[in-house]
Amino acid sequence: MAKRGRTHPAPAVRGVPPTWVAAAHPGRVAVISASVGAGHDGAATELERRLTSDGLVVDRFDLLDLLPARLGRAARDAYHLMLVRAPWLYQKIYSSTERAGGGGRGARALLRSAENRLLKALHPDTGAVVSTYPGASRVLGNLRLDGRLRIPVLTYLTDFSVHPLWVAAGVDVHLAAHAIPAAQARAAGAQDVRVCGPLADPRFHPCDAERRGLARTRFGLPATAPLALLVAGSWGVGPVRQVAQELRDCRAVVPVVVCGRNEALAAQLRADGIEHVHGWVDDMPALMHAADVLVQNAGGLTTLEAFSAGLPVASHGCIPGHGLTNADALDEAGVAVWIRDPAQLKSVLDDLVDGPLGLRQRTEGLALFADSPDRGPAAEIARVLRSGQPPVVAPPAPRRRTRARRLTATTAVACAVWACAVTTGVATSFEGTTLMHTLSHGLDLDLVSGRGPEGHRP
Repeated sequence: MAKRGRTHPAPAVRGVPPTWVAAAHPGRVAVISASVGAGHDGAATELERRLTSDGLVVDRFDLLDLLPARLGRAARDAYHLMLVRAPWLYQKIYSSTERAGGGGRGARALLRSAENRLLKALHPDTGAVVSTYPGASRVLGNLRLDGRLRIPVLTYLTDFSVHPLWVAAGVDVHLAAHAIPAAQARAAGAQDVRVCGPLADPRFHPCDAERRGLARTRFGLPATAPLALLVAGSWGVGPVRQVAQELRDCRAVVPVVVCGRNEALAAQLRADGIEHVHGWVDDMPALMHAADVLVQNAGGLTTLEAFSAGLPVASHGCIPGHGLTNADALDEAGVAVWIRDPAQLKSVLDDLVDGPLGLRQRTEGLALFADSPDRGPAAEIARVLRSGQPPVVAPPAPRRRTRARRLTATTAVACAVWACAVTTGVATSFEGTTLMHTLSHGLDLDLVSGRGPEGHRP
């Protein structure tokens, strides 16, 4: 049940009643993510590393493992299928939930089913819980509102744009990487929002000319040509073939494409004549050292890592939903330019590789990581952990649930997840408002909506 890579064991506490309350402990933190793409897990891994370095005990959990009957995995697979086969449908669902400020009843019932499992999984000495995934934040927020969890709950916002599903009532503190996502979180109803900078593995850092040359030799890349590193997430989704061809044909850069786990995409690109194509890359820091600019389509963790490595970033060919909103927020922040028209590629890339725009964006990106050691998301989490008991959230009226009602709800959600997986495949041939309405109101994506799949972590 616990996420792999956990520093210390977090055994399930069997027989703990739903009203269990963890005793505040100054040295133990639980971090809850979800293996949807790789961005949420990547942020959780870096938080774990930093908190452990600060002397804390860290327990890792995957929300998908806490949902019953493998429903979390089914929902993730349905989301993946939707991005690949029916991106238009994902855009409609993303937009409808954005306007509504939340998800549907089916998704809420599914997340409710994880509450007791999560309480039983938490170590009794846990002093704070951190979420890097919106669905986990909703589960934790409900537990705080019910009074069943009386320790601080924090959400680390992994993206530059904040869908309302990220902001869960009951969460004590929302941590943002920049003032723009912080403002969006406040607009969505978050009360305590703190700007504490982004997260990136320390291996992502600027390099000198010698290391750059070594990296190019290692990956078999041209020694002097300007290189554009094109990333498409761990799933290799989006119009990657089209963008790769546009990069090659504009003649400003040589494209170097990372396809993640999508082996079929890698084969297609090679057949298209794209010379430098990679699948899963274990050493992305070195590949970034070899590149001159990053071209991305989702705006997740890889983008932040490029900033930390001193690479200018361009958004182009973005995936629907969060890919578009992240591109807009990054552009507004002045840290990544959004290329909407392929006709702009050559002039913008020339400027990013060897012009004032690139110099300005390198400076802005690196400035995000210039905080002092007592700042940053991990430092803020440790500060909240050691500050004592958070304000008690007034619990709503108790809900009465029979076992039969819980079984009925879980069965209904299982059917909805299955229907989502099946109908998404059909959707590419039969687009219709009835299908969109059913999915967006029956199984909205608050457990799978955010989030920027990243292309270099399992």
